[in-house]
Amino acid sequence: MNKGSIRTRSRNLILASTSPRRLSLLTQIGIKPKAVVDPKVIEHIKQNETPERMVKRLSKEKAEAVFKKHKGVWILAADTVVVCGKHKIGKPRNKVQARKILNLLSGRRHYVYGGVCVIDPLGDIHLRCVKTFVTFKRLQINEIEFYLESGEWLDKAGGYAIQGRGTLFVKKIQGSYSNVVGLPLYETNMLLIGLGYL
Repeated sequence: MNKGSIRTRSRNLILASTSPRRLSLLTQIGIKPKAVVDPKVIEHIKQNETPERMVKRLSKEKAEAVFKKHKGVWILAADTVVVCGKHKIGKPRNKVQARKILNLLSGRRHYVYGGVCVIDPLGDIHLRCVKTFVTFKRLQINEIEFYLESGEWLDKAGGYAIQGRGTLFVKKIQGSYSNVVGLPLYETNMLLIGLGYL
């Protein structure tokens, strides 16, 4: 059996993620993963690494971690990082960090980098990176405190959820909205089509 026929026939896909948002996004475009598996990868930021390299590296590490135990299926993983000025921003660990991040983003434009990794049934690795521009309005202290109390910032790169109350902070967006949520759907879909999954 040649490589092309394996790719065309296989419909088994595992989402290497603990994010309910990524699963929800995939469902929106008609992709229901066979399983959702926690890759158990520690997301760490390397200061001298470009944002594009970082999200590609982390999405690849997640996909590879799951592929080790699940051979012969499609693996999809993703990673997101927010960049404002020289700061690479992941997920805040506590309310103090979240407050600092929101103050940094207030009234400024930042960039959301989304990395996508697909490992096909033969073990070949395919990577993409998508960049979205987001501009925040200037935030008032009471707005930040109200948002922090909501808890919505938990487990969110950049400390906010554009699909939730965080949308009230967004003055302008250029590029993929779903990338800011957690998975660039257009690019992911086109990647899977190009590989013969869909």
